[in-house]
Amino acid sequence: MATLLRKIGLIRLHDRDTEDPKHHQGSFKGSKSNQKNNTKHCNTSSDNNILNPPDTKTKKSEQSNKDKPPGKEKQTSKDIKEKQQVAASKAPATPLQPLVPHRPHCSQVRTRRLMKELQEIKRLADNFITVELADDNLFEWNVKLHQVDRDSALWQDMKDTNTEYILLNISFPDNFPFSPPFMRVLTPRLENGYVLDGGAICMELLTPRGWSSAYTVEAVMRQFSASLVKGQGRICRKTGKSKKSFSRKDAEATFKSLVKTHEKYGWVSPPVSDG
Repeated sequence: MATLLRKIGLIRLHDRDTEDPKHHQGSFKGSKSNQKNNTKHCNTSSDNNILNPPDTKTKKSEQSNKDKPPGKEKQTSKDIKEKQQVAASKAPATPLQPLVPHRPHCSQVRTRRLMKELQEIKRLADNFITVELADDNLFEWNVKLHQVDRDSALWQDMKDTNTEYILLNISFPDNFPFSPPFMRVLTPRLENGYVLDGGAICMELLTPRGWSSAYTVEAVMRQFSASLVKGQGRICRKTGKSKKSFSRKDAEATFKSLVKTHEKYGWVSPPVSDG
């Protein structure tokens, strides 16, 4: 029995040794091919993970952002602003409205300014001028000019005609002192001295161009007194004409005309044909 078992074992060993070596080689190759297939499958999966299309796009965008010069984005916004400016310049321009101070504020400024000036005029020691409110209206004054140059012909006329003062009317606009007051002579009727029809006064500082908010009523009246003498103003003594009083309507029309004339020729003596 033992001998039989040994023979069977020897036969198996002999069969194993006598098998075709190609069979083993094929099985060996098959294992290698399986390994290669497995290797290819892993590489492919790994390749798919690395070259995933979304990741590729993001990496390309990141790379392109890195390649962009740092000032490109700013330059783009600058170009947009330039285009907007060009479009705005081509669009029809709307006229700018002049800046007008707020009316209630202007009224308060005007009131405070005039109250202050009234107090200062009352404190004048030389009694150069006196002020009365027209119909108790703070914004319209009747001003009496008591003094002019005592060496002038006008002063002599005042003495001869027993004229104690020259009466003027001053009205203050809503935006005073930022705009000039309107001033005109009431009585007596004057000739020359830069006093025109209706009692209008030809003085540059009474125009919007020549006015300054720093001017006070006292300063304006002193300038007017000097211009009367400089312009050789006289009290009109002609019969009939001297009794005709000045009117506000004529004064306003004359003042508008003289302002236009001086805007055309400047504040010099205009041609006689223009008045």
